[in-house]
Amino acid sequence: MVGPTEFPALSRRSPAIRHARRSAHPTMTAMTTSRYAAPGAAGTAAGAGDADQGTSLRDRLVPPMPPGSWRGWAGPLAVTAFGGFLRFHRLGAPRAVVFDETYYVPDAYSILRHGVELNHKHNVNSLLVHGSTHIFVTGAGAGGEYVAHPPLGKVLIAGGEWLFGLTPFGWRFAVAVVGTLAILMTARITRRMTRSTLLGCVAGLLLSLDGLELVLSRTAILDIFVMFWVLAAFGMLVLDRDAARGRLADLASAPGADRSEGGPRLGIRWRRVLAGVFLGFATASKWDGIWFLFAFAGLAIAWDLGARRAAGYRDALRGVLAGDARWLPVSFAAAPFLAYLVSWTGWFATSAGYDRDWAALNGNQTPIWSTLDSWYQYQKSMLGFGLGLSSHQGYTSSPWGWLFLARPVSLFYNTPKTCGVPSCSQEVLAIGTPAIWWASALALAFCLYWWISRRDWRAGAVLLAVAGGWLPWFWFAWHDNRTEYYYYAVAFVPYLVMAITLCLGLIIGPATAPPGRRAAGAVVAGAYLLLVLADFAFMYPVFAAQVIPYAAWHQRMWFSSWI
Repeated sequence: MVGPTEFPALSRRSPAIRHARRSAHPTMTAMTTSRYAAPGAAGTAAGAGDADQGTSLRDRLVPPMPPGSWRGWAGPLAVTAFGGFLRFHRLGAPRAVVFDETYYVPDAYSILRHGVELNHKHNVNSLLVHGSTHIFVTGAGAGGEYVAHPPLGKVLIAGGEWLFGLTPFGWRFAVAVVGTLAILMTARITRRMTRSTLLGCVAGLLLSLDGLELVLSRTAILDIFVMFWVLAAFGMLVLDRDAARGRLADLASAPGADRSEGGPRLGIRWRRVLAGVFLGFATASKWDGIWFLFAFAGLAIAWDLGARRAAGYRDALRGVLAGDARWLPVSFAAAPFLAYLVSWTGWFATSAGYDRDWAALNGNQTPIWSTLDSWYQYQKSMLGFGLGLSSHQGYTSSPWGWLFLARPVSLFYNTPKTCGVPSCSQEVLAIGTPAIWWASALALAFCLYWWISRRDWRAGAVLLAVAGGWLPWFWFAWHDNRTEYYYYAVAFVPYLVMAITLCLGLIIGPATAPPGRRAAGAVVAGAYLLLVLADFAFMYPVFAAQVIPYAAWHQRMWFSSWI
């Protein structure tokens, strides 16, 4: 996953450098309207202390960002404000318990009031709709509830319930906040990856217009939290990549620097540790997040190896093993585990949690160890439940069809009489915007070609992030025949829009291209964005539970599998 212009800086006369000058592909920064294009592939002489050579090496490893200050934030914030309006407008509609809100809304309220999930009444949906807070079982049957997912996502939902009460707006407030913040993060991360504020805003706009991200930002279930924390971890890794490459460039270009071995040890990298914490939070929201631990650990190693090679260190692998890999257990094992463990504080701090006294009842009376033993047995039980879930309902689907929207999920459907005609429909359909998802299949295919042929690190990172959120489900579908739903794919939606944005950058063309070439590329990219906007506007009623005539609803069901 080393970029196409990242060549070992051995000598200005080295064959590698001469080849790099002839064959280097333009980096993504050259696709933007900004003048901050990445420098060429020319290297610096080993051990050179010349200031100009040092600057050249740093610019090659860490291309300059576009102008900062307010201009780097104004566009992303404007796109985020637009996406936030879409997510918060009519957030309380429908005034009903939608899909799996039936589990997570009372669980969140229980955590708010009692610190842990308690059993709730069988008619909890009716009670919630009518505003009742007396939703928990008393007397026989009272006690800790067996839950299939960790508590962090429900803790965040509880924050909205604390602020705004046990109302549809209150229990959906947290998902709307993180869904909106994800737009800002996507814009800023893409801006850093491409060195283009314009392309960052394009990525944020595409995410704000995606139907699946919108729907799950308006429905109090857990998957949007997985997406959010994984995206935060990805952003930290991109920041760490730039910081580490800058340090390596400075050290490699210092007077007397020896690049004949693996290079310096950079020590613990706190951005990478924070990425591990965020991945722990993702897993503490839903166990789907754990697969990104392995994907991002591999990504970090690949970036470290590429950075040392690009800085001119001849034994880059040795440098990675001796200096970088030694801290990986801290970042991708200890930090995530501690974050996950802390999310269970309510279960540890109370006595009412499910199986809280399992170990004591089974002969383990040792303080602290007994509690940890009970918690471990609970985790085993949750794992067994998750792996054994194979009840196939009407809206289950296989991951093969997710990119093509083969089987979206109807989270809510009602037939009110308020649209001015005899037959009306009101639906919340968990489906991506077709113009985004179908284009993303082509974009991913091109990114794969781009990475194989040019080793562009951006294409490789996007592909690996999509693989981390998508490929594990193929195994579970084949091996365990597990129940799966399309909306699980929200975890990798940001990387789909990043892939599309990378391709749009190529279509627009490099800053050095003739004006006519760039104008034509801009027209194509602009036409695509208008198509996405029109597609989103057409599908919006079934994203946001608007009451429309049945005939209008049926026009939006393009395939029978969408019904």
